[in-house]
Formats: sequence, C-alpha cells, structure tokens
Amino acid sequence: MNNAGGQASLSKQSVGHKVVCGGALLLMALVMGGCSENDRPLESPVRFEGNIFGTFYQVTITDPLTLGQSQALEEGFLAELESVDQAMSTYRDDAELIAFNEAPLEEWQPLSNELIEVLAISQSVAESSHGAFDITIGDVVNLWSFGPGARPETVPSDEDLAEQLAKVGFDAVEIDAQAMQARRNRDVFVDLSGVAKGHATDRVAAFLDQQGIEHYLVNLGGDLIAKGQRDTQEQTPWRIGIEVPEDGQQRAQHIIPLENMSVATSGDYRNYFEVDGERFSHTIDPRTGQPVAHRLVSVSVFHPSNAWADAWATALMVVGEEEAMQIAVDNSLKVLLLIRNGDAWQSLASPEFVNVFGDALANELGIEQLPAASGTPDPTLQTTMPIDQPVTGE
Repeated sequence: MNNAGGQASLSKQSVGHKVVCGGALLLMALVMGGCSENDRPLESPVRFEGNIFGTFYQVTITDPLTLGQSQALEEGFLAELESVDQAMSTYRDDAELIAFNEAPLEEWQPLSNELIEVLAISQSVAESSHGAFDITIGDVVNLWSFGPGARPETVPSDEDLAEQLAKVGFDAVEIDAQAMQARRNRDVFVDLSGVAKGHATDRVAAFLDQQGIEHYLVNLGGDLIAKGQRDTQEQTPWRIGIEVPEDGQQRAQHIIPLENMSVATSGDYRNYFEVDGERFSHTIDPRTGQPVAHRLVSVSVFHPSNAWADAWATALMVVGEEEAMQIAVDNSLKVLLLIRNGDAWQSLASPEFVNVFGDALANELGIEQLPAASGTPDPTLQTTMPIDQPVTGE
C-alpha cells in the first residue's frame, strides 16, 4: 500500500497570507470610521500554507476576504485537520485508530462518523480492485521500513514477510456502518495512510463550502480539490500540473484545468530505498507483500471526492498499467497514467477522463486515441514524450 501519508502528527508552521497594506492613510481612515483592523480587505488571492501530516498544506482563496475572515477560516480548517489527525494517525498514541488497532479481536468498537466513513471507502475500493488496496497491510509496510514502525532500510526475510502476509486481507476488518462500529477479526494493523490524506482534503473543502467560500484550491501534499475559478474577473479556471516522475525535480508533464473536482496522484518515484543497487518502492502490493516493480510510475485519479481518488490512485499504482486501465474502465474512473517507456514517458488516459475533459484538451496535450486491440481496454488514449523534454506550467 502507498504510505504517502507520511508522519501524521499535526504541526502548524509558516502559515501566511498575502495582504493589502494601505499605509497610514488607510489605517487612519479605518480608525476614524470606527472600523477595526479585522475589517481590512486583503489582496486576492489569499494563501495559507504550512506543514501537516509530514507533508505540506496550501489553501488558496480568491473570494474577497478581510483580515478577520481569513483568520477565522485558517483557525477553522486547521481544526478540521487536527480532527483527522486525532482520528487516523498511526504516529500518536491518543489516536482513535491506534485504540482500534489495540482493541481485543472480534469485539465491536464504537467509532466516529469519519473513521467509519473512511473504513467503508477503503473496503469498497479493496473489493473493486480485487485486493490491490488493503488497509490491513500495515505490519507488512512496517517490515519494509515505510510505516510508523520504520527501522533501518533492509529487505525483510521471506519468513517474516510470510508471517505477516498470512494475516493480511480486507476481510479481517468488519464494519457495521448503521451501528457506527467495527471490529478486527484477525490481528492486523489497520493503516489508513492511503486514504486519510484524501479524506483530510475533503474535510477542508467541506469546511470552506460551509463558510460560503466559492473559489478555492486546497492542496494537501499533492492531493487537490478545486472549486470555482482561479481568477474570477478573467473567468480562468484553476490549473494543476501532473508531475513528470524525475528524481529530485518537479516538472509538469501535463497542465490540466480543474473546476469543482479533486485529483490525487500516487507514484513510486519519490519514496524508496536501495540495497545493493536494487530499488525498492514504498508502494507495496498487498497480495504479495512485495514492492511494485512495473513500468507504471504515476497514477492520477480525478474524482468528486479526494478520499476516493486517493484510495483508487493507490490501488491502480499497485496493479500496473494494463490492469489499472481495465479497472478504470470497469469502474468509470477518470484516470491519467504515466508509464516509463524506454527513453520516453507514455501517458495513458481512460475513456472517462476524455469524456469529462474533452477531445480538445486531449489534442492540446498531444494525446491520441489508440486503435482497438484484443485484450486491451478500448478506447484509451496515449501520448509519448522524450524524457528530457522540458514541460512548464502554472
């Protein structure tokens, strides 16, 4: 399972936003008019940023805001992130998920609404992906040094892997959503790192919606939700970059407009370790207990819910390009795959991606429709670019 969630301890650092400074005359006018500093309008866009869950967050808002409104929004969405951390962290002893993992086997445990919701999403994706996504993989992830129990980066023995893998399986967790309870039927360590960050992104977006914010971009460690427009005067959409998988670099392979939708990306090109020249990805196949080893290096899933997008991106990253595209077709998923193809990157888009974003964008990105072929999903789209071709975006 993808352990992209990283350390899930909440820390509020370097939170900032752009403001309009009107100088002494503006300050004097505010005082004389009986207005407070909280009523001071801020320059658009207003951006909040800091560190969270071992990664970063950025919240950008283009609605008109005052200083007081911005401070209230920041306080509110940070409370949402803290709530997710409290529920789903595997790094803090007081987390609800840790208590669930330590509870007696086969005994029903009352759980919060959000933990039940994320467990239900996880189980659904696990079933639809034929076990490629599995939240019970935590102990195996730890063996590979990618979990909260990280140890020196060494390859686990076949015996240790077999012992832990024997317990793995999404049927080890039973959920009673109606009664808001769940239980573990085997001694597995439930790890929600493949879906919790997406859920947290959803929570921030839902909070902004509740506050009446109409134009925003939430970016939580690369999981994004866009609503409204990037520039309300020019009527321009938010634009997101699909990163080319180059070690130590950040370049956009594709620039895609995003409106009222989320995207989550899973890849194996940033978090890995090497032993004797062999590279081991942080993406673990729950069915084998082994790091993935195929040409697929990045999966981006576009979905109204970032939690669903996050889980699906992890599952598709596990199975490789052919099965990933078939699963995308079977489940009507909007998916963009990046595949290493010799000295070039090949981009494959699912039919639903093209249906939603349109042929014009596909043509602009240089994506061409593949001819029908036996044993492959039809239609899919692909484009091939040299690895060293610079791609820029905004």
